[in-house]
Amino acid sequence: MSLALRHGPLSERTAHIAVDMQNLFSSGAPWHVPWMERVLPVVAAIAERHAHHTIFTRFIPPDHPEQAQGTWRRYYERWRSITRERIDPELLALVPPLAALVPPAVIIDKHVYSPFTNPQLSRLLRNRMVDSLVLTGLESDVCVLSAALDAVDRGYRVVIVTDALCSSSDRTHDAILTIFRGRFSEQIETCDSETILSHWR
Repeated sequence: MSLALRHGPLSERTAHIAVDMQNLFSSGAPWHVPWMERVLPVVAAIAERHAHHTIFTRFIPPDHPEQAQGTWRRYYERWRSITRERIDPELLALVPPLAALVPPAVIIDKHVYSPFTNPQLSRLLRNRMVDSLVLTGLESDVCVLSAALDAVDRGYRVVIVTDALCSSSDRTHDAILTIFRGRFSEQIETCDSETILSHWR
């Protein structure tokens, strides 16, 4: 049985941001996140129900490390195999069940952890008069965390769907959920997908 959202039902001014559900993180890929297959049907259920309100983000690396700034250059020197000059472009695409929803869902590309570094996202949310964000995807303790904190800083209502998140680290996944529920409990709500599907119509 689903529980009520702490701050009431979600309205038509809500957007669903599904973070980085790409082939790059699927089974057999260089950055495979084992739980991705487990949470994909949950993310897909929300995205299918609210395709017109869904925004998929994609993590897009540079062509080569020298294009990256600061510590990102060192990062891509370590992960040169992921740069666009070497990687199979298909790995950067959304996983097929989600790619099939575009359009009406839209894609926002990003080159770092937070999608808010792409001004297109803020413009899209502003044009749609969005005031609440439902977050799903991966990784819970990296890119989802970064998106959530940037959304909080911009004053959005943020709802984290706990069974639609995954990470390559169980320990830090559990830790970040504890932090969301504790330190950020005034500004971030956590719930399961049943609650979202029941309270966002």
